[in-house]
Amino acid sequence: MSEKKIAISVEGVKKVYKLYQKPFHRVLDALGIGRHNYKQHEALKGIDFEIRQGECVGIIGTNGSGKSTILKIITGVVNPTAGKVTVNGRISALLELGAGFNMEYNGIENVYLNGTMMGFTEEEITAKMDDILSFADIGDYVYQPVKTYSSGMFVRLAFAVAINIEPEILIVDEALSVGDVFFQAKCYHKFEEFKQMGKTIVFVSHDLSSIQKYCDRVILLNKGEKLGEGLARDMIDAYKQVLVGQYQVADEENSLLDDEEIRALAAEQAGNSAQAGASVVGEHGKFDTAQKGQSAQPAATGAGQAGYNPRLLEYGTKEAEIFDYYITDDKGVRTTAIVKGTEFTIHYKVKFHVDKPAPIFTYKFKNARGTEITGTNTMYEKAFLDSVSAGEVKEVTFTQVMSLQGGEYLLSLGCTGFEGDVFQAYHRLYDVLNVTVISDKDTVGYYDMFSEITVK
Repeated sequence: MSEKKIAISVEGVKKVYKLYQKPFHRVLDALGIGRHNYKQHEALKGIDFEIRQGECVGIIGTNGSGKSTILKIITGVVNPTAGKVTVNGRISALLELGAGFNMEYNGIENVYLNGTMMGFTEEEITAKMDDILSFADIGDYVYQPVKTYSSGMFVRLAFAVAINIEPEILIVDEALSVGDVFFQAKCYHKFEEFKQMGKTIVFVSHDLSSIQKYCDRVILLNKGEKLGEGLARDMIDAYKQVLVGQYQVADEENSLLDDEEIRALAAEQAGNSAQAGASVVGEHGKFDTAQKGQSAQPAATGAGQAGYNPRLLEYGTKEAEIFDYYITDDKGVRTTAIVKGTEFTIHYKVKFHVDKPAPIFTYKFKNARGTEITGTNTMYEKAFLDSVSAGEVKEVTFTQVMSLQGGEYLLSLGCTGFEGDVFQAYHRLYDVLNVTVISDKDTVGYYDMFSEITVK
């Protein structure tokens, strides 16, 4: 099979904005005087990546990381300060929906106007008009001036135009959550159709579940820099470290995975169950999820036995540390295999090295691809709101009935807390245990509702 062509190539892209103290300083700068009346802000600091035809690549990062800026540069809305972007294929961008609409025109006229701005002919737009109007589903309002539309109707029409023109490359920036829940479901269904058709998709979202579900690869940005690029699950875990200020760059001496190796790993994960403790790929090298300066496995009853992950991802301030974690079944026996419909208990201990006002104890289940399925914590449950002192050890248990479908799941544990308005991760252990759910009857989706059925 021949190698797929490059759809988007981003080489050394930088973007610098001038931030003026006062509006008239912009005029002075344009006239070549008053050059020190602004500050330079580097929105992008030399970004490199490639996206091949047919790939769905996610871009994640905190607010201000440069996600929207790089999308605007790819789509030609903004010019880079330095670097080069090459796009091979016709783009439709779900960025600022309806930005090209004329508020005095009606919906039909704006469909033609917007489609023409995207580079489509009048004949192509006419051929797609029925699909666009059916998708937008705003009825006879389509014949009224757009200025009379509600905000929901406006974005529905704009979304319908952008996604029904059938581009070769689709750029999506937080646009799949428009409208009510039924319209959102329609949007995601269309998105899945695009994937099945082999379209190239660049997807930016804070919805990590959607990133995990749809993306073959993920690029992690932070403050204008590319921190890493790799499998969705690993980049999401790295992003969570960035959120709490615990991200660590890889060792310089480790070898860098190239794009082909990353794509091969993504393809392998798409076809097989992902293995716990996979490597994370950063710009500065490849590093295991048991990161530099951290133990590969905290002291745990059963460590080294089946079901315990020897290369888990561990991070936090270490002001409190989790140890001795295990699961017991409904008979109190330690195990990593639970029969669906029976009660089980998650156990772990936490030792505190400093005083903490109100620590939060958590657990979470993910599937093998990294999608978060369920979880809870003591704050949600209002089960423990007390302070603890340095030197104390707390034994934490969560008891519940197993209602997940039969299969393999990964358990993560955490101890976190708020200090004032600041959220802190004291200790987090990702994918510590592989839990097998045994079932002789599975239903649709992740859960069994344990329905009682009568037919008369």
